[in-house]
Amino acid sequence: MKPSGIGGMAAIEGVMMKNKDHYAVAVRKPDNEIVVEKKQYKSFSDKVKLFKLPVFRGVLSFVDSMVIGMKVLSFTSSFIEEEEEEKKTKKEESDKAGSLLMFFAVIASLALSIFLFMVLPVLISELFTKWIDSAFLLYLFESILRIMIFIGYILLATRMKEIKRMFMYHGAEHKTINCLENGFELTLENVKWQSKTHKRCGTSFMLYVMIISLIFFVIIRPETLYSRVVSRVLLVPLIAGISYEFIRLAGSTNNILVNILSKPGLWMQSLTTKEPDDDMIEVAIQSVEAVFDWKAFLTQDEETKEVVQAKSAETTIKAETKTVNETKKSKRVKKDTSLKDKELAKSEYAAAKEIRIASPKNRYEEEDDEILRALDKYLDFDEED
Repeated sequence: MKPSGIGGMAAIEGVMMKNKDHYAVAVRKPDNEIVVEKKQYKSFSDKVKLFKLPVFRGVLSFVDSMVIGMKVLSFTSSFIEEEEEEKKTKKEESDKAGSLLMFFAVIASLALSIFLFMVLPVLISELFTKWIDSAFLLYLFESILRIMIFIGYILLATRMKEIKRMFMYHGAEHKTINCLENGFELTLENVKWQSKTHKRCGTSFMLYVMIISLIFFVIIRPETLYSRVVSRVLLVPLIAGISYEFIRLAGSTNNILVNILSKPGLWMQSLTTKEPDDDMIEVAIQSVEAVFDWKAFLTQDEETKEVVQAKSAETTIKAETKTVNETKKSKRVKKDTSLKDKELAKSEYAAAKEIRIASPKNRYEEEDDEILRALDKYLDFDEED
């Protein structure tokens, strides 16, 4: 799997896809028409380089995703709440107050998330201090309670009809990205059989915020309730940054250990992603095509594969040539050694023959003559070869 760098999110009857500084929202209107809006988004990290560093970039990415998410939800919901003509007439009036309202919406959402998943578990666990004497067990209970609240929140969301459809669009978003990153053309048939889970999903990110906070809060154990609440809030940026780095790593590697650690996030996605229908997949495809040249991406991937295959073939040919040369060299050495041995045997035989001719023969010498005659035949036979 080759990472594409595309991120996305599901929306009301639509899908948002983001690539670098651009994002596009594709929405299916009630009359079945697909509307695509493409926009540019400048991250704060372009101005402050600190937020390009590990951990810090995770904090900003979390805030950026909330800002873009609010804009996307505002855009997609407008097609449900009012007719297209009314939307156009109100657009100019709403643009002036839009930025301010967006700011307060992001702050309110962030505050609600921190209270629900960070502060509330502390307050609930404090009620059990009468029965739990160990500080370690108390903070462990708090962390487990935090994960249970998160899972319960998702389970409650799945009971809403509108959220169920968003989860189907969520599945379409993942399937579309998986199709590209697995090296297939972006067609309806190719997207349909792809996995609806992805290691870079926001659901996984939130789950790992809970898991990593468990580690932090079990180690850091303030004594008073006030200090516990404050520490939970202040550590949110650090925990979010570390969680982001893990999700980022998981999405760019197939390391066995990382894949194992990614499993809980993928299991959680079974709650937040559902199988989409064909219409939803078409929306996701149009959203990708608005911000990403997937044909060039696949072509580049094929060229990379061809280069790797060519290098592999070249290496194989060199190895085979080296083996053949070594074999030939070994045969030549063996042949030269054999010739030298035969010449040495001939010289020794000739010397022995002269000695036998010059000296009188006895019974043992006659036996030696027979041996010499046998060697003579052997050597004559080799010369003919």
